[in-house]
Amino acid sequence: MGLVNHHRYSHRTAVVPLICLLAVLSLRTEAKASGSPPKLSPLVDAAIHRVKPALVRIRVVSSEFEEGREVKMQEVGSGAIISKDSYIITNHHVAGHALRLFCTLSDREEIEAVLVGTDPLTDISIIKLKPEKPREFIPAEFGDSTAMRVGDPVVAMGSPMALSQSATLGIISNIEMVMPKFFGPAARFKLDGEDVGGLVRWIGHDAAIYGGNSGGPLVNLRGQIVGINEISFGLSGAIPGNLARRVALQLIASGKVRRSWLGVDVQPLLKHTREEHGVLISGVVAGSPAARAGLAPGDVLLRLGGVKTDARYEEQMPDFMAVASSLEVGQTIPAIVKRGGKETALQLTPVERGELYPKEREIKPWGLTARNLSFLVAKELKRASLDGVLISTVRPGGPSGEAKPALNPGDVLVEVDGSPVKSVEDLAALTRKITQGRGEPVAVLAAFERKASRFLAVVKVGLVEVKDPGLEVTKAWLPVQTSVISRDIAQRLGAPGLKGFYITRVYPGTSAESAGLKPGDFIIAVDGEKLTASGSEHEDELSDLIRQHDIGKTVELTILRDKIETKVAVELARSPKLEREMRKYRNDEFEFTARELSFFDRAEEEWDPGQKGALVEDIKPGSWAELGSLYSGDLILSVNGRPIDDTASLKREMEKIAADKTTPVVIKVLRGIHTAFLELEPEWKN
Repeated sequence: MGLVNHHRYSHRTAVVPLICLLAVLSLRTEAKASGSPPKLSPLVDAAIHRVKPALVRIRVVSSEFEEGREVKMQEVGSGAIISKDSYIITNHHVAGHALRLFCTLSDREEIEAVLVGTDPLTDISIIKLKPEKPREFIPAEFGDSTAMRVGDPVVAMGSPMALSQSATLGIISNIEMVMPKFFGPAARFKLDGEDVGGLVRWIGHDAAIYGGNSGGPLVNLRGQIVGINEISFGLSGAIPGNLARRVALQLIASGKVRRSWLGVDVQPLLKHTREEHGVLISGVVAGSPAARAGLAPGDVLLRLGGVKTDARYEEQMPDFMAVASSLEVGQTIPAIVKRGGKETALQLTPVERGELYPKEREIKPWGLTARNLSFLVAKELKRASLDGVLISTVRPGGPSGEAKPALNPGDVLVEVDGSPVKSVEDLAALTRKITQGRGEPVAVLAAFERKASRFLAVVKVGLVEVKDPGLEVTKAWLPVQTSVISRDIAQRLGAPGLKGFYITRVYPGTSAESAGLKPGDFIIAVDGEKLTASGSEHEDELSDLIRQHDIGKTVELTILRDKIETKVAVELARSPKLEREMRKYRNDEFEFTARELSFFDRAEEEWDPGQKGALVEDIKPGSWAELGSLYSGDLILSVNGRPIDDTASLKREMEKIAADKTTPVVIKVLRGIHTAFLELEPEWKN
């Protein structure tokens, strides 16, 4: 339950009837000398006080991949410091895809952190603080989660709705909570394709948790962590502390959790079976350790490496999965199965499971995102090797999406112009070689596989540079803004025959201002030729008439001011560039587009004619620019303290930043009448 972006303030405390809690405490806490149970409030206060110094709010800049691009977002979650050297435990769904991490401690100090390791299968991540100077932190300690019983009081601590250092009180409601089978496969809690409920049997409790509580500790009244809060669907659910601690130690030690894989599908024993012990083998993956050992669907697995494997109920399945995934990789063990009423001993040699989904990556010139094949995904796709690049998303209208046939998510790209593509790294290197020094997309022949079929497609690989829009033909221009004198306006003025235009604005510093034209003047003739405009369909009459003259020519306007007709001579100016004619710059790292200032920009904003800068025209959703609060319409004045005069200077500064991989990037902008300094904090890719 990480909190994404901004949510409304919402907080309440779960209230548990005091008489019920006192009854529980009388059984589970030491009695006072008088024999009466202690009061609840001091115990809760002490537990909170003990954990509070270790409690952190985690602000995460993370990424997701959709429609062929990496989309950045900000989330807020919770965590707890679990070692003096600043390791923090939280959820994978909070920090597992982090690009940047910022932790707020109990004293409001903010310290940046790094991702140490993450495990989507148990939804546990470990991050580590990066203080400016080495120091020790006050950690929380783990308690024994197996000692918790239904009715025990617990405190859920964290940052609900991004509010730091909050706590809610409740009781343990269920010590072996699982997702009911009748919910169906769509209701399984999956992260990065992993079924979290396969290994996690949640501790259910009724202490209120909200978005932002994810990763925060569930604490007993001794101030010990007995769970890591994760889910809430009416009842709250926490990952058992013992499981979380085991995973955390492995992540701290090696950055990953090493698990064994047998290649069997299992389920609880059938309801009407005569068997009393074991777990039912429902399927065996071809070529897997289980297949090589001779296991078959319908076998009842009784023991694995000497450990009983009883599972009559769904609640027992995580126990079996824990045993099966913790076997020594490469070490042959006995497996006792019951087949046809007889017990048979088989020899089983587990292999390493590996991660399900390797890290995803955006390949901009192809307009797609992709990842390497994992051992498990290759098995699912029935591929004989891990060679190739698995396409995950494709940008509509991009190079891969426009190819014939189009590349689709789930396709495996295997070859480019005859060169084999074995990994994402291969594809990136080939792409750099193909596009280097080229300003236009390059057509390549791509070979990709879709299930058992192999396709060829010509893909135009490369980023299209922003073109100079060129100039429209410059013509004579009357430096005023006008509107048609409509029939209704003429009628209300008591002059039904009045036709032409009235001036809405006179541009300062122009020949129109020098000539004395004013807003409200009615232009009724040009060089003695009467105007006929009386409706919106005639709005181009004046500009068309003016364009027939040469730039610099003086025309005589007949105007009506205060019902008095007069003549005004005005020298025609050169028409300024329009917005669509201004030079543009697109930055693909931060994903924004800016353009030069036009005459009309300066006039509309009432800026000085000498105002400099680059005007932001477009921001991609989920970009570093958007995360840094750069908005369309902002005028960029400086970057990292260096002034920005135009798009050329902006391009130079941004290219230098990309080359140096500078973080943070401080951009000064003019926004209306206000200036602001924006801090963009990209995570640069190697």
